[in-house]
Parts: sequence; C-alpha cells; structure tokens
Amino acid sequence: MAIGGGRVLVIEDDEGMREAIESLLDTVGYATSSYASAEALIAAGTPEDARCIVSDVRLPAMSGLDLITELRARGARLPVILVTAHDSPAQRGEAGRRGAAAYLPKPFAGGALLAAIENAMQ
Repeated sequence: MAIGGGRVLVIEDDEGMREAIESLLDTVGYATSSYASAEALIAAGTPEDARCIVSDVRLPAMSGLDLITELRARGARLPVILVTAHDSPAQRGEAGRRGAAAYLPKPFAGGALLAAIENAMQ
C-alpha cells in the first residue's frame, strides 16, 4: 500500500545513502528528486510539487542547517528533515532552533524516516 503522495527532495552527498533513501521512498509511492548538495537544489529551484525535504546535515559546502536558513530567507516553507551520522546534543538543538521538522541520527530505520515525512507533511 502506498503511503506517499507528492515529491520528496533528497539532499545527500553520499551516493549510496541517497539511492537508498530514494529507493525506500519510491517503494511507498513518493516521487523523488535528489541532489548531491544544497547548492544544487538552490540552483535547480524547488519543484512545484515538492512537499518535503530530507537533507544530510554535513554536506560539502552549505550544511543542511544552513539550507534551512537559506530556504526560509527565500520564503520557502517546505518542512526539512535532517539526517546525520554526526549526532550531538548541540547540533540537535540547533536543528530545532532553525525549524527542522525532524532530526534523525544515522543509522535510522526506514520506518522512522517514513513516519517523520508523513508527520512533516501534515
């Protein structure tokens, strides 16, 4: 049964992780667009059917945290779910202050990501 609906933007510099997230989302019915960097998303523009963003925190240049700030400055209100292999209480707190819809330390269960996306889209 598909739970998806709408497009989820995936920003992850690790190609294997990016493909794994896309595969999970495709399996449950979400359309996806993926980017290896926050700058690539900004350059491409946000697709009109986008409903949520899943972004790694640590990216090559602009971080996932800075992406949230940049998107808000541009008027974008899409929910952003941050994932990270470098969890810390300070980073978790900063994610909350910047308005992340969810924060998931890697490795995370696929069900946890799907639940975070569903909650963020409501």
